[in-house]
Order: sequence, then structure tokens, then C-alpha cells
Amino acid sequence: MNKRTFLKALTFLGFSSGSIIGKSAAKSIFELDFDSDDIWDQIRAAYKLKSDYINLENGYYCFLPEETLEKYLEDIRKVNFQGSHYMRTVQWENKEKSAHALAELVGAKPEEIAITRNTTESLDLIISGYPWQKGDEAIMSNQDYGSMLNMFELISRRHGVRQDRIDIPLHPKNDEEIVAVYENAITEKTKLMMVPHMVNITGHILPVRKICNMAHRHGVEVMVDGAHAVGHFQFSMTDLNCDYYGSSLHKWLSVPLGAGLLYVKEGKAEKIKPLLAPYELDKKGIYNLNHTGTHPVSTDLAVIHAIDFYNKIGGKRKEDRLRFIQKYWSDQVRDLPGIVLNTPQDPLRSCAIANVGIENMAPADLAKKLMDEHQIFTVAIDGAGVRGCRITPNVYTNTEELDQFVHALKTLSANKS
Repeated sequence: MNKRTFLKALTFLGFSSGSIIGKSAAKSIFELDFDSDDIWDQIRAAYKLKSDYINLENGYYCFLPEETLEKYLEDIRKVNFQGSHYMRTVQWENKEKSAHALAELVGAKPEEIAITRNTTESLDLIISGYPWQKGDEAIMSNQDYGSMLNMFELISRRHGVRQDRIDIPLHPKNDEEIVAVYENAITEKTKLMMVPHMVNITGHILPVRKICNMAHRHGVEVMVDGAHAVGHFQFSMTDLNCDYYGSSLHKWLSVPLGAGLLYVKEGKAEKIKPLLAPYELDKKGIYNLNHTGTHPVSTDLAVIHAIDFYNKIGGKRKEDRLRFIQKYWSDQVRDLPGIVLNTPQDPLRSCAIANVGIENMAPADLAKKLMDEHQIFTVAIDGAGVRGCRITPNVYTNTEELDQFVHALKTLSANKS
């Protein structure tokens, strides 16, 4: 193959400098003039689903629709075909384009976004690299994700940082109640506050902007755990007004495993010490924080495909659907005797995720009975004041499956009493 033929092949394979990104020119496969049932049946058909159980555990990993999966597999083949030439020519350019697409999705500047491997890496980079001094204090909640709590524990042992843990109310009266819980924990030594955008075990969406505005008045920076937010419900980094933000793209955006997002507000990256030495020591900005060497570049490319699928559905339409299907089942059981909902009733305080338990039944037993007796897969949560199963349907979940879930809860609750 001569040079001209080879370069033509690169363009055909989708790796030319101008072809990797951009809004899809193709008309959406989900026609806007269809009625809602037709739309969601069509979206469900875009996924390959197991037939032996109903999957209500999308919170760990939202597997890929077939369209995204096939494009991802094709990219693996393309990169393998081109080998080192791809890695030495357009690898970083394409990763940067994927990061720019993410920036557009979450309402940030391109220079504020970096692709990592997951939320844990994103936030631990901030926690570990923060300019801590002995006696500094950090605020977090008992409902925060364990990996970040463990990172704060390591920092406490290494640098003498004090941890102040608060409890987020499960059913707050208003935003001000939540803001006050965080504000009451602030002292003159508080430097950083970690806040979940959506509590991973209950689905509770917090008033992040109000918390950030309050914290900034006290001179405290805010790091937001948005593991379950990107691709789930719409928001803008500008509107949130946080200083740092991390998310996992393999969750609600349905990127292959191994992709995360790190946001650092413009002008703040230089204060964070890199965990691993950057490729260019004197280069400034967010790209100094996430150098991990050679990595699966096909995952970077898949970010574009996942965003394309998300845009075909439509961000608002997806958010509305996810909120609808959660309310569809939770409203049917919320007031039933023996059933406990650990998620706020206000529709704006949650979206797809909710947590439900049965009185006097261990969450692990509930999860086992749902799977063994009703073929419904969930995950048990037992800690931080929350006892129940986390229920996370997705866009492919239909109301018939949720009817089966409601029936299962009623049956198990009745048998328990």
C-alpha cells in the first residue's frame, strides 16, 4: 500500500482530523412524531436484553445499546489495524475532541474537562493532590461513596486533615434544610467540601448550586460527586458553580467501561498536585492531572458514539422518561404498609434511581427474594441510615416490567406481615 492509498484508508476509517467529532448529520432513528409508546419500544429494541431476569440494576454499569457497541468494536478493529501509526499521529487529537464533546454536553469550557477512567479516579486526583496542611478540615457525608471516603481517610492519616462527616436527610422539607446541614459543619479551618450531585444509594438529587454558593461565601471549595448525573439528567457546570466535578461515563451515558470525566474550574488546575507525573512537566492546565500512560484509546472514541446515541434520544426526553418510570413504580408502593421508600417524593429531588425496603426484612434478603422468586435483579444497600434495595431502571425498561416489580414488592411485603 503506497502512502496516498494509506492516507485515504485513514480517512475512510474515520480517523481523519476532521471526521471524529461533530453532531451526527443523520436523521434520528427515533422519529419525533411517533407517540411515546412507539418511541420507547423502538429504543428498547436498540438494546440486546437478557430474557431470564428483569434488570433493575443499571446503577453500576449501563450496558451499551447495540448501535454504540458495534461502533466501539469497529473502532477497536480500526486501531488494531493501524497500530502504532494511530497512536503516534491522532491518538491525542481524537481524545481531545472527545473531551470537547463532553464539555459541550455538560456546559463547560473545553479546557476545564479531562477524560479519566471513572469517578473514583477523578475525585481521588483532587483529594490526593489538594494542597493540604496539617489541621485543615474537609466535609463529606456518610452517604458518600466509599472509595472517596477511604481517600479522605488516607489523606487524614498522611497530612493530619480532619474529616467532618454529616448525614444527609432522606426526606428534607426544602433545599435550605440540606444547605444548613453542610453549613453547620463549616469551621474556619474547612478547606474543601465533597457533595454528591445524586446520592448513589438513594437517588436523592441535592441542591448543588445553593450549597456551592453558601460554601464559597465561607471561602470553602466544593468538589461534586456526579457519578450518576452525566447522561441521566440535564445540568450545566456553569449553573452548578462548583470547583471540581467527577463522573463515570460508563453509567448513564453508556460509554464502555473505563471512561470518566473530570471537571476543574478554569484557573484552579494549577493548585492541584498531579498524582502521576505529566508527560510535559511544564505544561499547565487540567491535562497535567490525568496522565496514565498508554490506555485503551477505543474507549475515548466511544465517548463520541455514546453522546450521539444520547442526542438521538434527546436529553430532556431521556430525563423525563427516567423520572416517569421511577415515579410509575414508587408512587404505587410509597404509602403501602410495610414498605419503606428511602427516596424523596418530590419529583425534582430524584430521577431514575430510588431505594425501597420492606420493614423487618434485611436488604440482602429482599434482593435475594426478588431475584430467586421473581427474577428481578437489584442491589442491596444496608448502611449510612439506608436499608433497602437500590432500583435503577433505564430507558429500555417498560411499564410491564415495573408492574411485575410492584407485584413482587406487594407479595413479599404481605408475606412478611
